[in-house]
Amino acid sequence: MNLPVSETAAESSLPTDPVAADALIGVPRQQTNPSRWRGERWPEFVQAAELQGVEVRQRYADTGMYITDAGGLAHGMPHGVVVARSAGQIAALMKVAQQFAVPVTVRGGGLTTEGESVAFGGVLLDMTGMSRLLHVDKNALTVRTQAGIFWHHLAEVLRRDGLDYISAPLNLSSSVGGTLGVGGIDVNSSKHGCSADQAISLLVVTPTGEIVECSDDENHELFERIVLGYGQFGIIIEATLKIRRYTPLRMHYFYYASLKPCVEDLLMLDASQACDYTGILTMMDSAITLLVAFDSDAREAEFLRQVKPELRGHGELMFALRLAAKFSWRPWKWKEVLFLLRRKRELFPDLQPAHHMQEGRMLDRTVVFSRAVWKHWGNRHMVIPDLATNRDKFIEAVERGNAVCRKYFSCYTLYCVGIRLRDDHRAHYELSSIPADAEGWAYGCEFEPMYNGVEYSRDRLQSFKNEIYDIGVELETSYYRFGGMMKGYIRRALGNEVVEKHLQLKREADPAMILNRDVIF
Repeated sequence: MNLPVSETAAESSLPTDPVAADALIGVPRQQTNPSRWRGERWPEFVQAAELQGVEVRQRYADTGMYITDAGGLAHGMPHGVVVARSAGQIAALMKVAQQFAVPVTVRGGGLTTEGESVAFGGVLLDMTGMSRLLHVDKNALTVRTQAGIFWHHLAEVLRRDGLDYISAPLNLSSSVGGTLGVGGIDVNSSKHGCSADQAISLLVVTPTGEIVECSDDENHELFERIVLGYGQFGIIIEATLKIRRYTPLRMHYFYYASLKPCVEDLLMLDASQACDYTGILTMMDSAITLLVAFDSDAREAEFLRQVKPELRGHGELMFALRLAAKFSWRPWKWKEVLFLLRRKRELFPDLQPAHHMQEGRMLDRTVVFSRAVWKHWGNRHMVIPDLATNRDKFIEAVERGNAVCRKYFSCYTLYCVGIRLRDDHRAHYELSSIPADAEGWAYGCEFEPMYNGVEYSRDRLQSFKNEIYDIGVELETSYYRFGGMMKGYIRRALGNEVVEKHLQLKREADPAMILNRDVIF
């Protein structure tokens, strides 16, 4: 981003930004990893930790497996790895880490895309060592679980009793604790809110090693900092979550040839609360799919009778005919046609696999969606910049982001979804991806390149992300993945007042500034 000389000169006189040195002037197109911690007093730290019963694994065989995350662009190595075993063990680790000022990076499923779960020196705390479901209350419909459990494991255990989670990320190899720290978005988030909204209470280890139970009623200020707090104010050890009775779902697909009418229909559906699941999945901006699904036959029947006639999308056959007519006049776009056909042939069977369908109902969305995410969207580099807005700005954000995708990649996909907000969302979501001006619902759109065997440079991918994030700055929206390599946008997105408030809270809670230090602060 090039600024007028006068603006640049004025900013150079400002004090160093505690979030990122270049946060006020934009992120350079060539972004690098954070600097590696130099290892001051590391041997003394290891000795002190082991005296407290904390095993620190230092062999390359133990540290090398954590060198990157799902994004594949940030690379770093911890000095040592601690596998989580108990709240007491983690509390002892944090007390010693504070004493010797050793950074501690927490990792669950490692599905971050901006290096947030990559350790650039110090300790990598692997939470997957605590992955047990502790208790299910079938009457109150709650579950107590350790935070390192993956969502697919949690779902498998709940299904044995005919129960289910309420809202979880589409990629179910995420950990529960990691998800609660960032939000978690499902295709039913427009009805139930994000995954973090299902948290009733949490057992947390603070940056100074205290073990604290927190909720809306107990230690509520800590609870507000932990939920969607990007791991800055504590480590989630256990979580009590709301759950529900398990029901299969019936999915409907509506096809559009342009983004705007599809997004408008999504907004209408969410406001009407006429269905249980909604989302948009595109194949570029030529074939846009509106996903609508139901848990009950009664709601489905009501939708088909009253709401479906208002939608502007088409069934598969009618849409295919209209698309064929469109491309028959544009023979120079034959490569795009081939991509769409191949994508449909590969993707659609995996969204409705016969062995997971019964009488038109999907029996296990847990398996279907999670498997499809990795198979069809996974790659060596997972680059998924996003924009999070209120409903009034959403259409413009999607259209402008789509134009950036067109500029950088021949093939790409968008994923759009709404998030029903808590009534008190401003307190809970202050340091988060939820836009400050959102009311009722927030909306997010992920912009993801499809590589198709093409190798793109790290700089090109970073430039693509920056252009998406620049749209957010101009529209005064937020982002789901604004930490890690993209933390230079945090101050610009949230504003000085919010950043300074939470920076002061961070310094009070974490005197040595060691917990997840390269994520936000």
